[in-house]
Amino acid sequence: MAETLLLGVVGGMGPLATLDLLQKILANTPAQRDQDHLPVVTWNVPQIADRQKALAGTGESPLPQLLHAVEQLNRLAVSHIVMPCNTAHHWYVPLAAASRAPILHIAQVTVEQVARLSPRPARVGLIATQGTLAAGWYQQRLAELGIDTLLPDEQEMQQWFVPGCYAVKRGELQTAGRLLQQLANALLARGAERLILACTEVPVALAAIQSPAQLLSIDPTAVLAQTCVSLWQNSGHQFADGFVQQTTL
Repeated sequence: MAETLLLGVVGGMGPLATLDLLQKILANTPAQRDQDHLPVVTWNVPQIADRQKALAGTGESPLPQLLHAVEQLNRLAVSHIVMPCNTAHHWYVPLAAASRAPILHIAQVTVEQVARLSPRPARVGLIATQGTLAAGWYQQRLAELGIDTLLPDEQEMQQWFVPGCYAVKRGELQTAGRLLQQLANALLARGAERLILACTEVPVALAAIQSPAQLLSIDPTAVLAQTCVSLWQNSGHQFADGFVQQTTL
């Protein structure tokens, strides 16, 4: 029998990145009617503590709030959970251990997509927060495929990435796009054949200015959306009606 599927999203990090994932899920779903779309429950709570500040030692840990989000989604009997925030995956291990539903790892599904590229790039530029860069999730997985990773240097992070990321959070998408476009150009100039936009704010910003760098970019948000849609299609569109009535919050 096909698996009953209900997707849970730990969102709010930031809220626009969450909406971007939901929009990409819709765009990737071959639907003819409302009922053909993937059922999703979204915990879109922007008050989750800042992940970048937590890892820099200048802010509180978001782990208690993330655990609460995962707990609430599990109480709704979700079958899978995703987090459209790369940096939040720093806490992936304790979150996965606390969750009944499996949590998809955004770096894992993205690199699996890279492995299917033909031709496969030899050098990939990585645009991400300092926490994601330091964690090495993408670099390690890419190295297993024989792919070298190019990283922004400290000046590029401070001059372009950090202000670009926070400009998205303020809704200043044009400013963000121009800043992040410069970072993309710098990595391409150093020899990157493809870019991985491993911060979910970045695809939103580059799309806002119709950046040509998008043509050479791999968008983990889009890959995550495609993975969720594939799960839905493989489930045979099985969904348990009345799940809300069976759950008390």
